[in-house]
Amino acid sequence: MRRLKETLPGVGHVGLAKWLFRCLWNPSWPLPRGRSRVWVAIGDHFEPLWRHVPMSAAVARSMLWRREWERIAEACPDSTGRPARYTFFYPVEKYHFELVEPLAELCRMGLADLEVHIHHQYLTREGFIAAIQNYLTALVRDHGLQRPGGGPRQFGFIHGDWSLDNSRGGEFCGINEELRLLAELGCYADFTMPSGEPDSQTSFVNRIYRATDTPLPKSYETGRALRPGSKVPGDLLLIPGPFGPRATDAWLQRRNQLGLLRALTFLHTELRLDTGDLASYDLLSRHRVRRWFAVAPRLGNNLFLKLFTHGAQERHSDVLLTGGLEKLYSLVAAECAERGWDFHFVSTWEMYRAVCAIEAGVDPVASIQGEESH
Repeated sequence: MRRLKETLPGVGHVGLAKWLFRCLWNPSWPLPRGRSRVWVAIGDHFEPLWRHVPMSAAVARSMLWRREWERIAEACPDSTGRPARYTFFYPVEKYHFELVEPLAELCRMGLADLEVHIHHQYLTREGFIAAIQNYLTALVRDHGLQRPGGGPRQFGFIHGDWSLDNSRGGEFCGINEELRLLAELGCYADFTMPSGEPDSQTSFVNRIYRATDTPLPKSYETGRALRPGSKVPGDLLLIPGPFGPRATDAWLQRRNQLGLLRALTFLHTELRLDTGDLASYDLLSRHRVRRWFAVAPRLGNNLFLKLFTHGAQERHSDVLLTGGLEKLYSLVAAECAERGWDFHFVSTWEMYRAVCAIEAGVDPVASIQGEESH
């Protein structure tokens, strides 16, 4: 028990029993009767200059995704027949036209989106504003990426090093009241959580919510959960991914062989903390998708599954682009077919639009389709 408390982020300040309850039980359970929907979005912390490779190698990483994602998206339609969408959260402090343009081509084709990712150390408020605004300006001016309706470009956000709102200190951030600042700059939602890091992980898990900023770090620790048909106050919307403990597939096999009681003696070595990471070291399985379905945030009969990866790294792209992503989408489709649910493979912007529609009490599918027609 002590080992679990030491290794599972967020346990220390809420207690193990309360932590497990929040991770294992979804407050929206059970789903209402009738047709339900699953919204799936992947937020890629896309860093083509990872490990300080030469520019030629970084360009090759972007070009690989430009080539392979078009093929995968067309091969993996959702229940409406739309090709899958992907979201690249590009690090603004590493902006180079030649690294972003291959991804922008996918965006202009309607198969992807580009959002904001940033790593900063003791950055001033002014420097933070300039970095994000310069990047957004480049997306519109140099890459032709504009939101429907025009106007200033709104953006989704993922904080580098899991240090949203200075939760891990100045070495990884340095700006308190970051939530309000992001909202002022046009951030439509934050997608950083869950982090799985002890300092930044919040105990407010598996719920879409709005957080109100304070002068102190980690203001997103608490908030007001969204509900269909009513708007809750707050400075910034947070759409987290699934978070909770999960037994490995190896333990499940041992349970089937030995029985539950005997297999429980091995559980402490076969328990993993799942944060929705698509990685070479945590492969996909039907059991894993089912665990996501069990704990992912829900609004009414809509389940929101926000996953993430670091797709520019070869150790992950070698898996994702050679069958891994197709397996993900096929597993989701099969699970939904078994339950009689619809499924939508969307960008994070489209996921946000669906959340807003549900909050307003209107049809989220019609809302997205209406935006596409403009």
